[in-house]
Amino acid sequence: MRTLRENKINFYKNELNFRKIAQELYKDNATEHSIYICDLTKVQRQFELWQDCLPNIKPYYAVKTNNDALVVKTLAELGAGFDCASVEEMQMVLEAGVTGDRIIFAHPCKPLSHLQYAQQHQINISTVDTEFELFKLKQHFPNSDIVLRFRSDAKICGWPLGKKFGCEAQTDTAALILLARSLQLKIAGTSFHVGCECEDLEAFVRALSTARELYDVGKMLGYDMNFVDIGGGYHGGNNEFFKKIAKTISSSLDLYFGNEPIKCISEPGRYFVEAAFTLVCKITGKREMRNALGQLESIMYFINDGKYGSFIDTGRDFSNVMYFSENHLEQQKYKTTIWGPTCDSTDKIVDNLYLPRLHRGDLLAFPNMGAYTLCLASKFNGIPLPKVVYYQQQN
Repeated sequence: MRTLRENKINFYKNELNFRKIAQELYKDNATEHSIYICDLTKVQRQFELWQDCLPNIKPYYAVKTNNDALVVKTLAELGAGFDCASVEEMQMVLEAGVTGDRIIFAHPCKPLSHLQYAQQHQINISTVDTEFELFKLKQHFPNSDIVLRFRSDAKICGWPLGKKFGCEAQTDTAALILLARSLQLKIAGTSFHVGCECEDLEAFVRALSTARELYDVGKMLGYDMNFVDIGGGYHGGNNEFFKKIAKTISSSLDLYFGNEPIKCISEPGRYFVEAAFTLVCKITGKREMRNALGQLESIMYFINDGKYGSFIDTGRDFSNVMYFSENHLEQQKYKTTIWGPTCDSTDKIVDNLYLPRLHRGDLLAFPNMGAYTLCLASKFNGIPLPKVVYYQQQN
């Protein structure tokens, strides 16, 4: 991946020492923005694990998860496909050297200008879940390879998607296939998404069973619906659980499709990037709360990132936060609340955390911050967005 190392952004090679890198980045006291350390080697290793566990399913990275240009470039060079939902995402992927046949326009409801852009760049695979979208494609992109998305929800997941996307498999899909045939549109296959951070292994079994039923319906109606998109929903920081999901998916594909000549893809997002990004923040202020006897009971820390920045998802696990201090740390830990930098009184990141007594200028590092963080951050209250530096092992 030599082209990445030629980029004019700092790279740290061979020695991934968060303390050393973080302190070097913050040695200039004028540096007040938070900083991401991105380990591109982890992205590559996740890709290699995918190939080992699901060799017959091509991953199409969900760009919305983290649209960092070097992450996209890394996955492009590794051979991944891409799940895009807008002109900007498609443009970014194309600029990384990816051709249109490696992109799925996976948003089920597409603005016309975005659809026209896809057509101009030969991004033919397009996801649909309503009759209105079929009519839109008939008028504006009749040569699309249409993928029919049906609803199939996991019983346990972090973010269910079925209320918004996916037609009802038992009541809507046959009518949509018939409508497509009457409009002389091509139905190339089916797709589903069980929900983000799925913990229900059987969700994939149920969904693939439905996909096979629709495959057979398509055959009866004259379609060769051999494209199967199994969506995403995989954890980013739990590879052992991913291996269990992969085993379930593989056995279900064998059970329901056997030797059928299908092309199967998936749309992993956080799987690739969650564990690759660590956020380093500076303590800019503190408040110590004492009891009537003057004994220290709890501490508030104010840092340079918050819920309007990288911590928009405040339901994260912060038990593995790291702290770096130039001063000697007491062994005792105190009940701690961490606040973000804005003037909003609800800009709280976490409370009931226990940390030693830290000081202004000390650093806190938050692992597993690569998914749905920087891509959602705003500059509310004039707080600058985090910077990103990159680490990559040399081959």
